[in-house]
Amino acid sequence: MVSTILKGRPGKNLILVTGRAHPRLAADVADQLGIELLETTAYDFANGEMYVRYTESVRGADVFVLQSHANPVNKSIMEQLIMIDALKRASARSITAVCPLLGYSRQDKKHLGREPISCRLMFDLLKTAGADRIMSVDLHAAQSQGFFDGPVDHLIAMPVLVDYVRDRMDLSNVAVVSPDAGRIRVAEQWAQRLGGVPLAFIHKTRDVTRPNQTTANRVVGDVSGLDCVLVDDLIDTGGTIAQACGVLREAGAKSITVVATHGVLSGPAVDRLKSCGAKEVVLTDTVPIPAEKRWDGLTVLSIAPLLASAIKAVFEDGSVAKLFDTYPAHHGQGFLFA
Repeated sequence: MVSTILKGRPGKNLILVTGRAHPRLAADVADQLGIELLETTAYDFANGEMYVRYTESVRGADVFVLQSHANPVNKSIMEQLIMIDALKRASARSITAVCPLLGYSRQDKKHLGREPISCRLMFDLLKTAGADRIMSVDLHAAQSQGFFDGPVDHLIAMPVLVDYVRDRMDLSNVAVVSPDAGRIRVAEQWAQRLGGVPLAFIHKTRDVTRPNQTTANRVVGDVSGLDCVLVDDLIDTGGTIAQACGVLREAGAKSITVVATHGVLSGPAVDRLKSCGAKEVVLTDTVPIPAEKRWDGLTVLSIAPLLASAIKAVFEDGSVAKLFDTYPAHHGQGFLFA
């Protein structure tokens, strides 16, 4: 029988719990760790309030609360906060909030007067609820880790995605493209890990007074005749990516492969991605992607091995950064180091 507890050195026990936002991902992480999820009683009252209770003792355990802030975002966040509060009051030894996609992470600075910095508020809420540590994948801006007064494990999905692309494309004819100037540093890392391939970016303008409104103007860099890998952290409505694909086609790109970590896929995203001219769209499963949002040109890679590796490294007082040190070495399908 598989235990719900992973034993460490004397006095250390790991427990993994999850909310209702993405149970499949949590089950996959538990499988990688060789444990079962701790059973949790969770339900909604008639007025929408939530109730959470753990069915076993968590006293003295190192508990990891996995909850991706998927749609409905605010409900997913609130459920995780309630779960953390319950663990704090049940005398858990340590509490790590594992947020594969951190809600409100795009609101990390002020563009106009009288705006909030909601990303900072998210970190404050997790801290106040009782989280000692936060783990997330591909934050919108890496520097937002500074909003939390404690350890933040900022994981990158690039190893998982790079391995997939490297195995399936002729790198002698590849160019990496950033969808805007703000992601150029990530695109540079991609280009390096693919062997120093050419780099380009889309010159884009954004209307900061309206959500999800951008205009792709032109390609900066030569992509004519090249197989373009268009990399981004998150695809929401798909407008930015669809416009970028159009600009790349006009610039003579031979083919376009879209790669992103978080496939939020709101509203018209699926239709836009289907018709944008991309050969393939590659995402990870940091948020659930239901069957009705999948199509033949979509590939969804599992992020569970990466999360499990990081959780195990934290539990064993190891180095999370070491998980990424060996790239661009090839890791194939296995990412669980320990």
